[in-house]
Amino acid sequence: MGDTDDPTTGWSAFETAEPGLAATVRERFGQYTHHALATVRKDGSPRLSGIEADFRFGELWLGMMPNSRKALDLRRDPRFALLANPGAGTDMGGGDVRVSGRAVEVTDPATVDRYATEAGAPRPLHLFRVEPTEVVRTWVDGDEIVLHTWTATGPTRVLRRGNDESPPREDM
Repeated sequence: MGDTDDPTTGWSAFETAEPGLAATVRERFGQYTHHALATVRKDGSPRLSGIEADFRFGELWLGMMPNSRKALDLRRDPRFALLANPGAGTDMGGGDVRVSGRAVEVTDPATVDRYATEAGAPRPLHLFRVEPTEVVRTWVDGDEIVLHTWTATGPTRVLRRGNDESPPREDM
């Protein structure tokens, strides 16, 4: 895919490690076009922006207008958090889904052109490939909240907790 193609760090690596969770996350992001992206401003404070997240070529991509604040934030500090649009009401359409990690700018003209052509994205654009370090799905199951968490450095965990003072318990 160009100048940052590394199959051990991108979405495809996560998808290989956790195909079930990856499919749920893709489905959840596919329910809506617009999502919320958190980046780090120059002064260290968070910036929250709307964004369209796109799954193509086995990867998760973030495309942005030239010199947008979020693109400049990611160029300076690639850390981000991406929240799937929760939708209307309180049912959250299958749960709350978040992806955190690094956004690596792709500048290879052939890759940018291929992406823009297939996605119908306006040009010029900043294009970032997501390298997830944490993926979390949270949903309500009866009287419990369930957190399914994958991290790049540890085992996948499923924690459940009720609306009382009992400690969370882990599904085994």
